[in-house]
Amino acid sequence: MPYNVQAEGLTRFGTAVLESLGVPAADAHLLADSLVVAELWGHSSHGMLRLPWYADRLRSGVMTARTQSEIVMDGGAVSIVDGRHGIGQVLTAQAVHAGIERARQFGVSAIGVRNSNHFGTAAYFTRMAAEAGCVALLATNASPAMAPWGGKEKAIGTNPWSIAAPAGARGVAVMDIANTAVARGKIYLAAERGEPIPNNWAADEHGVPTTHAADAVHGLILPMAGHKGYVISFMMDVLAGVLTGSKFGADVAGPYEANRESGCGHMLITIDIKSMMPVAEFEQRMQALINEVKDVPTAAGVEEIFFPGELEDRNTLRLRGAGITIADTTWSSLAKLSDETGSALPTFI
Repeated sequence: MPYNVQAEGLTRFGTAVLESLGVPAADAHLLADSLVVAELWGHSSHGMLRLPWYADRLRSGVMTARTQSEIVMDGGAVSIVDGRHGIGQVLTAQAVHAGIERARQFGVSAIGVRNSNHFGTAAYFTRMAAEAGCVALLATNASPAMAPWGGKEKAIGTNPWSIAAPAGARGVAVMDIANTAVARGKIYLAAERGEPIPNNWAADEHGVPTTHAADAVHGLILPMAGHKGYVISFMMDVLAGVLTGSKFGADVAGPYEANRESGCGHMLITIDIKSMMPVAEFEQRMQALINEVKDVPTAAGVEEIFFPGELEDRNTLRLRGAGITIADTTWSSLAKLSDETGSALPTFI
């Protein structure tokens, strides 16, 4: 049966689990919150099912519990941080704070992070910058998931990226996409739930499109928009991996690999809006763009048009009251973590 729990209880549980594994309290809360926020947004593929993955990586030592980063190149508006295999969420939050500060000084900043780990949802971090009056672009690379266009062996990651901007009374407009037909986490989620996947999401290990999520996990994820998804993913690896001095291509390890250092990299580009125009003017222009889009007549069967990020905001309002539904298999893995760490599971609602 599905398990329905409040967000706050899940965050407390995740924080307690991580603290028991040596993660400092503030860092543990940040990581747990990033997972729960993904659940609230309606993206369970990046939610609590990943907590056991992180726990296994912390136990093996390939992800260090105490994140101790080092700035290895400081050019003012541009810097490179060596994450020393710390927690991806912690390193990316540090990059956001530095990116905002430097953008306020120089108008724009670029913060590269090398030797990091999976950071969850990119929008969690670009929203931070948008709420501080900036426009931000965040790219990361990931372990191989798709074949280069025309190939049959995976050699390039989903390499997701996000752009966020403040939108005045509308909140934040934010895009967060993988360059594959679907984020790999959605395939893992379908496998956990025993659900079929659309036949345009992935192929099995022989390159044959499949609707079986378990076969897709060991196969190839198909690029979005054909060759366009492949080339965008390639260039995101240039930004996040090659340019930052981190690992790239097939050398990057995923968060579900308990015994391999990830070596993934991130690139955060932050623009201080007030260096180009007053923030209020920008927000008015954003609201005008959003209103124009939402006022377009809807196609047959469509009730409403949404701007990027609006669905996630609505889901958050709804699920904070109604509670978050956790799949059976995910709950079982959380119960196992509870037994192993002595952390109390959240109660049902």
